[in-house]
Amino acid sequence: MTGSDIGVGGALPHEPPPISSPAVGEAPSGRAGEASDSTPTLAQGQLGVAHIVFMVVAAAAPAAGTVAILPIAIALGVGVGTPGSFALMAVILLFFAVGFSRMAPHVGNAGAFFAYITKGLGRVFGLAAAYVAIVSYVCIAAATTGALGFFAGVTAQEFFGIDVAWWVWALAGLIVIGILGYFRVTVAAGVLGVSLVLEALAVLVLDIAILLQRGPGAFSLEVFEPSKALFAGAAGISLMYAFSCFQGFESTAIYSEEARTPRTTVPRATYAAIVLISLFFVLTSWAMLVGGGMEQAPAAASADLGGYAYNLTTEFVGSTWTKFLEVLIVTSSFAGVLAFHNAVSRYFFTLSREGLLPTALSKVHPRHRSPTVAGFLSFGLITAIVVGFAVAGLDPLTNLVTSLTSVGALGLLSLVTLTSISVVVFFARRGEFGWVHTVAPVLAAVALGVCAILALANYEAVTGTTSTVINNLPWILVVVVAAAVIVAMRTRANDPERYARMGSTRIE
Repeated sequence: MTGSDIGVGGALPHEPPPISSPAVGEAPSGRAGEASDSTPTLAQGQLGVAHIVFMVVAAAAPAAGTVAILPIAIALGVGVGTPGSFALMAVILLFFAVGFSRMAPHVGNAGAFFAYITKGLGRVFGLAAAYVAIVSYVCIAAATTGALGFFAGVTAQEFFGIDVAWWVWALAGLIVIGILGYFRVTVAAGVLGVSLVLEALAVLVLDIAILLQRGPGAFSLEVFEPSKALFAGAAGISLMYAFSCFQGFESTAIYSEEARTPRTTVPRATYAAIVLISLFFVLTSWAMLVGGGMEQAPAAASADLGGYAYNLTTEFVGSTWTKFLEVLIVTSSFAGVLAFHNAVSRYFFTLSREGLLPTALSKVHPRHRSPTVAGFLSFGLITAIVVGFAVAGLDPLTNLVTSLTSVGALGLLSLVTLTSISVVVFFARRGEFGWVHTVAPVLAAVALGVCAILALANYEAVTGTTSTVINNLPWILVVVVAAAVIVAMRTRANDPERYARMGSTRIE
């Protein structure tokens, strides 16, 4: 493999220039880089900023993050400095968003990481990113489905005395999610919007109750001191969990093809998602520390990771509100699975339209313009994983969630880092430098790269298990990258025209 094979831009001297990407078997037509009339397209002009923000923030699952992730971050990470670590991650991601948003007008399809990284680093890197993105999103979707099944089972047992296996609830939720993904994307956006508002309301009531009862003076600014947020406890674990609460924010670009005026909608939605997620989790982690007695909170959270948030809700708001929160954990998990299912189906659709997967996956519904066949494949993969864990008799939380969430988060963290590098290379090649084009993306790439290294160095602590199998799952990502390189090289050798089209489709 020569340097030109995987070099910047990915094009070889003898290759034709990038052209529009028709379905496999159709002759290309239209101007270079733009879709032809025969190219399958999603429903264009459907999504505004609010729609995309709802879907992206819903993927972060605020209620589930509050109950399941924040107590672990407080207990195993930097303790009192947890709000500071979330604020730091927000700053890093805002640096990332500067270049990411500036490059958005140059990427006009649902490929997201695939399209961005292909633009800057070449087709081999781009295809590897697409493969890693699919695996990461599928892992997170399956893990969240496990949480959905577990919490739904607990809630049904407590409220109605219904006692059935967790996987029954998980499969029921997946069926509904598959149906929602079949219809026009605005249907899913509406469902996620309602879920998001209810989740945020439930948690913010707890935050406000702690503020009113403990007083503003209890909210000490020491939580943002570097000595607390970075140099106390396990900063790598804390930053990894902080990133986990943001995961999915980058999927704003996935909806660029379906957005109204994507040149402005996608950047605004990206900034809005990062700001909203950061404000929510900084405030909530701060309140949970204050409610737990600040310095005593890490020990209290460690003693009851699963019940810490519920205990605070019962103490400061009341048991009725705790019941409400328990229900919303189910809807929050549901919303998260739906958001990641949408992401997976759009990646399959894009790769099919580029001629890299079977043509059938690029078929869209004639009326809803949704990627129906790609959606069925996404549904099938997530379902197969859930069924596999169920048949093996494994626990949905300690096995399914633990093993797959960390792999997905690590994969996405690596992709966000690589995307920042791609942005720098893309604009440098065009001779465009400065804060927006290169400085902010470089800072983001360095910071995110450090976070990825720390996550790997502390991976056993991140997963919370000593299982050799679980802690070696990141090797799956290496295998996926190797497979992508092989596919890209074979495509270049056997079908140069298709290779030249890779990652170039633009939907104007």
